Amino acid sequence: MAKTTGTKKTKGTFELSFDTAALVKRLLAEIPSRAREVLTLRFGLGTSAVRQTLEEIGSRWDVTRERVRQIEAAGLDAVRAGKAFADAGASFEELRKHVAGLGGIVAEEELLAGLSKDEKARNRIRFLLVVGSAFFRERETDDFYARWHVDKNTAERVHEALSKLYLSLDDEDVVPESELMDRFLDELKEVNDAYRNEEVLKRWLSLSKTISVNPLAEWGRATSSGIRTKGIRDYAYLAIKRHGKPMHFSEVAKAIGTLFNKRAHVATTHNELIKDSRFVLVGRGLYALKEWGYKPGVVRDVIREALAKKPLTKEEVIAAVKKTRYVKDNTILVNLNDRRYFKRSKEGTYQAA
Repeated sequence: MAKTTGTKKTKGTFELSFDTAALVKRLLAEIPSRAREVLTLRFGLGTSAVRQTLEEIGSRWDVTRERVRQIEAAGLDAVRAGKAFADAGASFEELRKHVAGLGGIVAEEELLAGLSKDEKARNRIRFLLVVGSAFFRERETDDFYARWHVDKNTAERVHEALSKLYLSLDDEDVVPESELMDRFLDELKEVNDAYRNEEVLKRWLSLSKTISVNPLAEWGRATSSGIRTKGIRDYAYLAIKRHGKPMHFSEVAKAIGTLFNKRAHVATTHNELIKDSRFVLVGRGLYALKEWGYKPGVVRDVIREALAKKPLTKEEVIAAVKKTRYVKDNTILVNLNDRRYFKRSKEGTYQAA
């Protein structure tokens, strides 16, 4: 990824080489007092970091929100026309290069958090982004988080690629990160090669509300049961899915702690597995995923389903049941010989009673 000229990384953030507080003060000093007050309140640039709405400011002065909006717009224009703004070209260019270095388009929350942990400082940076002519903000939508970009062409390509990537995923797809990255790259063929690296790709993926990642670094639609993790049930689902075969509920609880560093009581885990239709009890305390082809029901139900197509011998019934249940032969035979549900023909085959 391109280096961010004029910045240095410190304690998880990038420190700009210029003083944002001093710059904002100079920019505001050249505009009318009423406009200065509106911008200060709107962007949280004063003693309070709280950003006020048009309605709140209008109520303060007993004017309409539209009038406040007009004063705000005029104030921004006045800032851009001032000498301090012209003199600050190097500072705005440094900020532009920083955004470009992050991939040209970046989520607003990530951008601001990466520049400062202080809310007042973030407000000043947000103000500079709004004032600067090189920066463009895209509002939050159902599909994307609010974001800033300095390269319109790249931004359009990224939006388009994310939309196509989402459509390429089925509702319950859960794919490894390497595969997801390959798919994403296939949709980004027209994007500058300088941006085609894992760090930038993940940053672009974070723009999407519809594509997400689970704690095991597997990707899919944000609504997928394999991606969202809201509680013990979801962690249990991921643990069993990763294991690839049925697990005892006590093993599931232990795996949740190991994989996700989440404390899961054995009894609680068992209760959650019982309540969730994604899991099927396939043996004494053993749970499998329904998506693997297992169906809920006791051994008798499995036998009945096996006999639905044609009569089977004792050995064939045992083999059929053991494909979906981890039980002893004798348990199967006890159920099979229950004359209330099954009957044996003279030929030695069984069918439902």
